[in-house]
Amino acid sequence: MHEEVAVNGRIKFELRKHLLLSLVVLILVGSVIVAFGFAAKNLQYPVLSTLIFFPVVGAAFIAIIPRDKEELIKLSALLIAIVEFVLTIPLYISFDKTTAQMQFKEEHLWIPQWGIKYCLGVDGISVLFILLSSLLTILCITVSWNEIIKKIKEFYGAVLLTHAAMIGVFMSLDIFLFYIFWEAMLIPMYLIVGVWGGPNRIYAAIKFFLYTFLGSLLMLVGIIVLYLYTGTSDMLTLMKTAYPYRMQFWLFLAFFAAFAVKVPMWPVHTWLPDAHTEAPTAGSVILAGILIKMGAYGFLRFNLPMFPEASIAMKPFMMILSVIAIIYGALICLVQKDLKRLIAYSSVSHMGFVTLGIFALNQQGIQGGILQMVNHGIVTGALFLCIGMIYQRTHTRLIKNYGGVATVMPAYSAFFMTFTLASIGLPGTNGFIGEFLILLGAFKAWKLMCVLAAIALIIGAVYMLWLYQRVFFEKTNPEFLHHIDDYGDLNTREIITLLPLMIAVVWIGFYPNALLSFTDISVKELIEHVRTVTEAMK
Repeated sequence: MHEEVAVNGRIKFELRKHLLLSLVVLILVGSVIVAFGFAAKNLQYPVLSTLIFFPVVGAAFIAIIPRDKEELIKLSALLIAIVEFVLTIPLYISFDKTTAQMQFKEEHLWIPQWGIKYCLGVDGISVLFILLSSLLTILCITVSWNEIIKKIKEFYGAVLLTHAAMIGVFMSLDIFLFYIFWEAMLIPMYLIVGVWGGPNRIYAAIKFFLYTFLGSLLMLVGIIVLYLYTGTSDMLTLMKTAYPYRMQFWLFLAFFAAFAVKVPMWPVHTWLPDAHTEAPTAGSVILAGILIKMGAYGFLRFNLPMFPEASIAMKPFMMILSVIAIIYGALICLVQKDLKRLIAYSSVSHMGFVTLGIFALNQQGIQGGILQMVNHGIVTGALFLCIGMIYQRTHTRLIKNYGGVATVMPAYSAFFMTFTLASIGLPGTNGFIGEFLILLGAFKAWKLMCVLAAIALIIGAVYMLWLYQRVFFEKTNPEFLHHIDDYGDLNTREIITLLPLMIAVVWIGFYPNALLSFTDISVKELIEHVRTVTEAMK
């Protein structure tokens, strides 16, 4: 009798699950149809505001779901993230690649007495990060399905709010609005690390918050100075204004303080390994995939166009710091014992390549830097997903506790190998063309820095391949096998989570122009602006 009841219960549960999944699919298909319909009508609706506030409304909806409805909370969060991604598709389709002008602009007076506006827009640089953020948010939710077991609805709400704030940064065309989104992102991210993180999560969360907040305060001082000097908070107007060199220099340093911490550049990088190590898997993906890109984006949006003379003067200093970060991060990776910590320090090295390309101040370097930001988000995000999946099985991140993974988890090993090869920049993967363009740009700007960065690439290949050897090919740990027997290889949900990133690795590797075509005109305009303003001030 009890067995019959149990069977009937399982059948009912499966039916409910399939019905919910069917609903998700139907809504997804409907959203795709609606999205393409909007695209056909040239986006006659506030697409950027929709992308910002839809996840906010979604987080509010999740907040009212009863706490005991865990499956409904998870499915709702997944559905909201999927619809958000679908809503970005018209942005991709309708974007005009032939102009460097801001597109899909929205402008409304916000605080009239101060001239502060609610102003949004995107160009070829920012649109890529909106798409990347929307994709990674979906994967953050799917990978957290069984990992997050406490305060579930608060967690998914925090993920959605973090996404909203981050894409707000990439869309803002008012400097005060930019700062609000920049700071708003800190709160949910602090909670993700501090509430759902590891044993030392409080220390890591506070360190992350203090580093980024203190840097942001100096940027706020710079924002106030810009506003008082020009009488406007419009970023496009601020970019066209000529500032005295001395003023440019100090403002460059003020914004540098915020952006260097966020990248993070050496020597203000120490918060990142701690935050990555203690954060849940979704937190690590957000940090690696999007959050640290905001710093490099800030250099492109503020330092280069607003302070061109200072940027040129600081070029050697920035390139030296970048190369130090590249080499330092690579060397530190060689001695790491923790999987997450190793990938975290590799991010310091890889983002050093990004800033090296940006401050080469030429077409190849900047385009390579932007492309590498996207590539790093894909590859490092994927590696953190992989680490989270195996941690769920073994509850250890120590490299020495693994071995022989390839024999018992072949599908997992194939995914990890693909992302490892992409991380070291193997030709045919997305990491190759970005690093090639950066080195080409660096060679034109300063040959010595290019040579040093190229040497660091060899070190990068060493630590990643050595990691793979130790984890996947050495003698199998019996304790490891015991844990794997309970879970097996990757399940369907995990494969679906990793598959889009693997496709992106190969697609961008063989067809990089799919992304470079977006940034080409915007980067040319940026370089021409720097050159024109600098010459006019001589």
